[in-house]
Amino acid sequence: MIPNQPLVSINIPVFKCEKYILRCLESVKNQIYKNLEIILVNDCTPDNSMAFINKFVQENPNLNIKIHEHQKNSGLSVVRNTGIKASAGEYIYFLDSDDEITEDCIALLVDNALKTDAQITISQNRWINTFDNTTKDFGFPTTADKKYYNNRLEIFSVYSNGGFPSSSWNKLIKRDFIVDHEIYFVPGLFAQDELWFFDLLLKTDTLSIIDNITYLYYLHGESVIFNRTKKNFENFLTILEYFTKAYDKEQNVALKKMIKKKIILFKEMVLIMQWKALKDKDYLGVNISRMQKLTKLTIADYFDSDFNADIKKKNFFQNIPADLSAKLFVWRFER
Repeated sequence: MIPNQPLVSINIPVFKCEKYILRCLESVKNQIYKNLEIILVNDCTPDNSMAFINKFVQENPNLNIKIHEHQKNSGLSVVRNTGIKASAGEYIYFLDSDDEITEDCIALLVDNALKTDAQITISQNRWINTFDNTTKDFGFPTTADKKYYNNRLEIFSVYSNGGFPSSSWNKLIKRDFIVDHEIYFVPGLFAQDELWFFDLLLKTDTLSIIDNITYLYYLHGESVIFNRTKKNFENFLTILEYFTKAYDKEQNVALKKMIKKKIILFKEMVLIMQWKALKDKDYLGVNISRMQKLTKLTIADYFDSDFNADIKKKNFFQNIPADLSAKLFVWRFER
């Protein structure tokens, strides 16, 4: 039992989730940690999600549930911002409406957060594939070597090397840390978590990790991971532009190098995802050309040991003539 039980605000977006929302809400209801408020933000969902939610509220009068209604459909970034501003808890936890959490999820995270006083506490997740009824532990893994970090440069270094998943969900975060630094989601982005977590970690001084699987991530036909279009990849280019602005503004030399590394790795990830989803060589070449105008290694960086051979190789192939780069990328990926 946790003697001090701070209020935790669980933020859940509501949009086209009638198939899943009750499963999600039941998982929150079943938490062994009870000092919770459930923040539901209705983004003008056109289905029966709100009917199910209203019935659930009536049947569970003991639960602290707050419903916020958007007057127009505004997208997930605005939904998340509404939830942050509506939260009264000491901690915020984001939970997507088509997923669920284990009954000990919040208890484990709060216990660790109180022991470490970390601004962010992260746990592990399990993929549940509804297509073939299989599961995969650590689908989006946290692979950092340590369980506690109290150095901003070290935290961002681990992040730039892929040590933390960029999802907003399955992380317990101090509300005041988010609000005081005004770390909000940028409206209009489909991959809003990527940019938000980047901005968050630029300011994070303390971070803790637990190995317990506390989040169940469902893979189904409507999952974003299976429904990426050109519009999504245009958003990724926008995120890269924000990364570049952050690089240009940053004064800390060591942190600038880490941001540059993150940009190069993010470019590679976007190209891989784009090719897998679209198989469009011409559009691949267009995006490589656009990426070449953003932050990249200089000639001097090739003599800098802070950038490893893999980063230098990726940067080289990203910045040769775009048509040739696209051909070589496809060849490297498909061989």
